[in-house]
Amino acid sequence: MTDLTYDSYLHTDTLLSLQRTRTPDTADRSVALSEQFFIVAHQSSELWLKQLLSDLTAAVDRLSPVGGHQDLEESTELLQRAGVLLRVLHDQVVVLERLPVRHFAQFRPHLGSASGAQSRQFSLLARLVENESDDGTLYRAFTAAALSRGTSVLGICRQGVTAGALHRIAEELLDIGNGYWRWKVAHLGLVAKMMAGQNGSGGTSGADHLLSRIIMPFAELRRVRGQLHETLTPAVP
Repeated sequence: MTDLTYDSYLHTDTLLSLQRTRTPDTADRSVALSEQFFIVAHQSSELWLKQLLSDLTAAVDRLSPVGGHQDLEESTELLQRAGVLLRVLHDQVVVLERLPVRHFAQFRPHLGSASGAQSRQFSLLARLVENESDDGTLYRAFTAAALSRGTSVLGICRQGVTAGALHRIAEELLDIGNGYWRWKVAHLGLVAKMMAGQNGSGGTSGADHLLSRIIMPFAELRRVRGQLHETLTPAVP
């Protein structure tokens, strides 16, 4: 058997061959490098999205009403990692601010109708984390886990650390919600900086479209947690 190497394990030859720019050979080399930078950032984001989706889906599975204490603890670990991955995705957007707009304007026409709005993984993440009409799969799994253990989201918030793993999960959900929101705000800032009032590549209204879709996930959890200010704040004489 051939010894496994770093390159063969990671398939680096294949991986590094996937950044195929569309900038014409006649264009300035710096424009092609900027397009490669653009591709690397988006491909990296898709890889991190793959891991994020895998971790959040596994966390949902471990929140099953039939799960035990170990399942809740493992769900906490997965959610903690997901929160960090959202910070990585945020940084992937921030780094794109180093893309010169003059270069982007030159290679953008070669992208055709390709748009980040077409990312299947981003759509899957939205269904897990948030939705314009409900709280998404992740929060529904959390509320079901609470009910199956004889409590509620309000009860968990009132108990605080004495609720154990359920309390930690609630806190991780809030971190994930904040990270998700910051990621989307960073994307809005990038688009506003790079395109101003230009329409998006996929036919959207660009920055205005993104702004209309930015919401803070887990609204019920935030509302219930906020009620603690009313119930726990001592009366002022």
